[in-house]
Amino acid sequence: MYIVMLGAPGTGKGTIGKILSQDLNLVHISTGDIFREQISKETELGKKIKQYIDNGILVPDDVVIETVKARLLEKDVENGAILDGFPRTAMQAEALKEFLKENKPQEKRVAIELNVPDDEIIRRVVNRLICTNKSCGAIYNKETKPPKKEGICDICGSTLKRREDDNEETVSKRLAIYHQNAEELLEFYRKNNALYSIYPKELEKAVSDIKKFLEEYKRK
Repeated sequence: MYIVMLGAPGTGKGTIGKILSQDLNLVHISTGDIFREQISKETELGKKIKQYIDNGILVPDDVVIETVKARLLEKDVENGAILDGFPRTAMQAEALKEFLKENKPQEKRVAIELNVPDDEIIRRVVNRLICTNKSCGAIYNKETKPPKKEGICDICGSTLKRREDDNEETVSKRLAIYHQNAEELLEFYRKNNALYSIYPKELEKAVSDIKKFLEEYKRK
């Protein structure tokens, strides 16, 4: 099964996606991680991606699609994956649908939308702290999930920091961009009867509800 995580930046897609990845034994694929890998390897694709990012421009659909398709042909995702950050547009969703139909016709595809109000997202993001140890990457929140020791990761003991772009102005801009594309993308999955929307107020309950839905969806 290929699970698409949808939702605005700061809704918890990465956190919930990683939990589902462990519980369902599916690889968690973040487009941000793929981009960074391509850039660090200095591939032709990576150089192309870097140009857009350095100029503050969204990576175009055709480049994103090319990047994700290459990743989905790797052996570790032959039976499914959790996609975080892709698709972002209806065009990308259509490309994913056609790619899976051609390459993985036996596997189901479903989208999970984390539907959180904008004001709550802004509050979450401006209070977010991230572990500086990349192999850990634990995420905390000064209000709702503070570390036991201020500024220190509970898991690995590394320093926690706030990302420079985790401020109200930048988050508001990200949300505006997301909403420009979101409705068309959500409608795409509604029409395909492959959308489950949830307001993840409590992490454990949200994960439990999503897993219950996925079990039912598998049996359809």
